[in-house]
Amino acid sequence: MKKIVLMGRSGCGKTTLTQALRGEKIEYRKTQYVNNLDVVIDTPGEYAQTKQLGYALALYSYEADIVGLLLSATEPYSLYPPNVTPMANREVIGIVTKAAVEDGKPERARRWLALAGCKKIFFVDSKTSKGIPELLEYLREDGDSMPWE
Repeated sequence: MKKIVLMGRSGCGKTTLTQALRGEKIEYRKTQYVNNLDVVIDTPGEYAQTKQLGYALALYSYEADIVGLLLSATEPYSLYPPNVTPMANREVIGIVTKAAVEDGKPERARRWLALAGCKKIFFVDSKTSKGIPELLEYLREDGDSMPWE
């Protein structure tokens, strides 16, 4: 599997997505520090929300094959400036989380991620597993087996 670093603001669903990708039981946990796991690097939202901590995200991106910018369908605004993805020296994908939430606006989140420069965008809802198999398949490398196989 390709290793992915998940970036986004607090509450956007990074840890919940990490649990879903790893096939774990979904339970709320506030990420207090960077969790560098087998194929996922889960970062605290404060790193994306605070300029001084944001530099750490650049360092952790070097340990991953793919950078995942997360944006919840319930977000009232985007943290990501236009055309920010060329700043990374890794592939950057967009991930719209909470895509199945009733009052969410997943299409608006997709547009914001596209404006940031994400060419490939996934829609996921970790609690219902919507979009999780597609994201796992994208992270798959030749010879990898998947949890459902």
